[in-house]
Amino acid sequence: MPYIPHTPLDEQEMLATIGVESIEELFREIPANLRVAPGSLNIPNSLSEDQLYQKMVGLARQNLDATKLDWYLGAGLYDRHIPAVIAPLISRGEYLTSYTPYQPEMSQGYLQAIYEFQSMIAELFDMDAANASMYDGATSLAEACLMACAATNRTKVCVSEGVHPSYRQVVETYLWATGDTVQTLPTANGLTSDYGSVTAEAACVVVQYPNFFGAIEDLAEARRVATANGALLVVVADPVAMALLPPPGQFGADVVVGEGQPLGVAMGFGGPLVGLYACKSEYMRRLPGRIVGRTHDHSGRSAFTMTLRTREQDIRREKATSNICTNEALMALANTIYLSAVGKNGLKSVATSTVNNTQYAIQALVAAGATLKFSSRVFGEFVLDLGRNAAVAQSKLIDAGIMPGLPLGSFFAGMDNCLLVALTETRTKAQIDRFAAELKKVLL
Repeated sequence: MPYIPHTPLDEQEMLATIGVESIEELFREIPANLRVAPGSLNIPNSLSEDQLYQKMVGLARQNLDATKLDWYLGAGLYDRHIPAVIAPLISRGEYLTSYTPYQPEMSQGYLQAIYEFQSMIAELFDMDAANASMYDGATSLAEACLMACAATNRTKVCVSEGVHPSYRQVVETYLWATGDTVQTLPTANGLTSDYGSVTAEAACVVVQYPNFFGAIEDLAEARRVATANGALLVVVADPVAMALLPPPGQFGADVVVGEGQPLGVAMGFGGPLVGLYACKSEYMRRLPGRIVGRTHDHSGRSAFTMTLRTREQDIRREKATSNICTNEALMALANTIYLSAVGKNGLKSVATSTVNNTQYAIQALVAAGATLKFSSRVFGEFVLDLGRNAAVAQSKLIDAGIMPGLPLGSFFAGMDNCLLVALTETRTKAQIDRFAAELKKVLL
């Protein structure tokens, strides 16, 4: 819908209708010392539509393009293949313009799509139930921590250092607002190494699987520690890795969250994303966001409707289980189409190709002069020690047409020489060989 600004005549008519003579009079209740004087804000002059377009094009050209570089940057967003069927289906008008399905009789198709998404995510993680999606993986985790605090009536959350640094920042922000605290569990050799700070005050234990370094955490040990202290186990899981690894549900995870971007959603400029959230049945009434259930109508036909969420979720938020009352329906639909298109065997093939490429890249890059930082088992990502500043090496490799990964010095003390490298099914042997050859030149 086009935006049509008000003309001066429109403004005068509206002011006359409500009985005031000027906009200044309209805001007379605001004390003068709180008002901003006209012209005092340092705002650039307005641009025409064409000027704005040209400015945006110029900014876009400054961004690195994954279609023009060999891409090994992951750290939460991954360059995976997107089946051609997804774009035309999610572009259909009934999906692009759909809104909150408060009237189920008008929204059966939309509701069924969400229900199928929930069913697939619950099966993927081997959990009892899933919601209709969240904003992204980070907010999914934050909501899981809030839910754990509410369910246990405790105020401490124990999060592994192996959880994505940005996720941990979001958790800290959420819990700062509620007065809860975050305890970081240290890592060694890329894995959570010390659960000693998990006590009877802990609401939950949080680990990532595989973790930020690509290492595969021992969920059985995390479950044991959580159970011994009466805490919930929250797992941040890679949905693609679930095609090969035992899912968190098999270890008794209470809540599983994750990022759905690898399932048919483009990296874009870092979004839009889609958060995954699944849990055991006993926590279903605490699920944040929306939930769609399957029922039947008066004629006995299958029907779908939003369920298990009170209206307080939307209109009395101080009484709600969560302040998130929406979902990423369009991106969740992309996930649903992706999983339907590739199927169980296809997802396993994607994960297997990822593992094969990862192992080949480790061998090639180590042979080029890098050192593998950790010896733990990995999926899709691993950390290299380059023996020199990783940010400088990254810049040189970008000039050679390769985005080599993420320098870790800004995230972890003492890791200035370390590079987090990600592999997906889209990389070829020839590309990996070229990466190794260019890295060897940089390390000479």
